[in-house]
Amino acid sequence: MGKWMDKIKSFKKEQILILLLCGVLLLVIAAPTDDSATRTQSQTEPQIKAQQGTDTASAFSDSEKDRVQQLESRLKAILSQVEGIGKTEVMLTLKSDGRRIIEKDIEQSQGKEENQEENAAAVSDQASSSENTVYQRDAQGNELPYVTEELEPEIAGVLVIAQGAGDASVISEITEAVMALFGVEAHKIKVMKME
Repeated sequence: MGKWMDKIKSFKKEQILILLLCGVLLLVIAAPTDDSATRTQSQTEPQIKAQQGTDTASAFSDSEKDRVQQLESRLKAILSQVEGIGKTEVMLTLKSDGRRIIEKDIEQSQGKEENQEENAAAVSDQASSSENTVYQRDAQGNELPYVTEELEPEIAGVLVIAQGAGDASVISEITEAVMALFGVEAHKIKVMKME
C-alpha cells in the first residue's frame, strides 16, 4: 500500500485531475438509466434549402429502338458510298439504352435534440432531406418530369458485313470510321466479308 501512495504523491496535479475526470466519466457512462426519468426535448430548426438535384430514368424503349435503327441505316448508307466497300449490312448492340436526367428539388432540414438525464444533458444534431421531382405540363395538360439532359445510348458493339471486307485496308477504314463515329474501341468492332 505504501508503494501506491508514493506513486500517487509523485503525480502532478494535472494528472490527478485528469484521472478523476476519467473516473467520473466512466461512472456516468456505466450508470443505469431509467427511461421514465429521461426527458426528451426536441427543438427542430428547419433550414430548408431548395436545391437542384438530378436523377436518372431510362429513356423510352420504342424511341431508342427507332434511334438505333436510324443510326444503323445512316452508317450503312455512308459506308456503302465509300470506294471499295460495296454493299453493307450493319448491326449495333447497346450497353445502355440512353438516359434522361430529371430535375429534382431537394429540401434539407437540420435540428437539435436534447436528452436530459439526472444532472447530465446530451445534445445531438439531426438532419433530414426529401426529394421532389419537378414536373412540366405538355400541350394536353399532362404532367411530365422535367428533363434537363438526354444522354445518347451507349453502344457496346458494332458488326459490319461488307462486300469489300476481303481487303485488309477496307477493314481498317471501316473500323476507323466506326471508332470515330461512335467512340467504340477497336476490339468491339467486327468487320466481315459479305457472300
